[in-house]
Amino acid sequence: MTSIAQIQPQRARGGTRRHINWTPYLFIIVPLIVYFVWIIGPTLYTFYLSLTNWDGVSPNPSFVGLRNFERLFTDRTFHEALTNNLRWLVVFITIPTTGGLGMALVFNQEMRGGRWYKVSFYSPLVLSLSVIGLIWAWVYNPSLGLINSFLRGVGVADPPGWLGDRDLAIWCIIAAAVWRQVGYVMILYLAGLKNIDPTLTEAAIVDGASRWQLFRHVVLPLLAPVTTIVLVISMIDSLRAFDLVSIMTRGSQRTQVLANFMYIEAFNNYQMGYGAAIAVVLFSISMIFIGFYLWRVIKTELEY
Repeated sequence: MTSIAQIQPQRARGGTRRHINWTPYLFIIVPLIVYFVWIIGPTLYTFYLSLTNWDGVSPNPSFVGLRNFERLFTDRTFHEALTNNLRWLVVFITIPTTGGLGMALVFNQEMRGGRWYKVSFYSPLVLSLSVIGLIWAWVYNPSLGLINSFLRGVGVADPPGWLGDRDLAIWCIIAAAVWRQVGYVMILYLAGLKNIDPTLTEAAIVDGASRWQLFRHVVLPLLAPVTTIVLVISMIDSLRAFDLVSIMTRGSQRTQVLANFMYIEAFNNYQMGYGAAIAVVLFSISMIFIGFYLWRVIKTELEY
């Protein structure tokens, strides 16, 4: 015979309902709302505007379909801006990457004044791009700039105009960007080198590996995840270049890049639909590199 004391716990267990804790969801919902309002919403609206001829003022934009994109791919200024972004991209994935890796290998060793050198090379990164643009504009000044003053001091009678030269201007701006980027890459590689197990390098040295063999067959493969991050960041930074061009030349002297071209068309020429089309193209190119990075990250996670 079942006692009442045995039945009551069974009823209690059968009658209990699972309590849902809504507190974590309340913390998440506010950032999600902000993200959709400030990121997803404007992005979708930009895609819509790229299909219109809105001037940024009139209340009713007209739908024009793909006309903005047809005009875009026949626009010589767009070709110039895309070419400059590709130049920026090629330089960014070569010079800062190799330079930053080289400095990281040097500064990863115990050396006198090593911390000071690290800080000095990293310090440009703490400056805003606007400040860097102003500094380098003064350096390139044809009359009183540091470079031309030095060249005149060593006997060069007619030094270049730098930012005033249509063939040199874009490379001068890219050089200023590299000056800032190389310290950032150095820090990323230093972090990667600190995570390498020293027993691996010691074993390679015991086996008689030279410095080049140690770097080629041990260090470099172990830095592959960091290299992927460096390359993707460099690609994205080269595509969203804007501040230095705007500050140093305002896009003149054939220094136009996609972001600056988009800004001028949208806010200076009041062709918001055309500017949105440029933004869509820039977004699409950026997503290629972001997708590659996510694919590598997911692939690495699945392997482990």
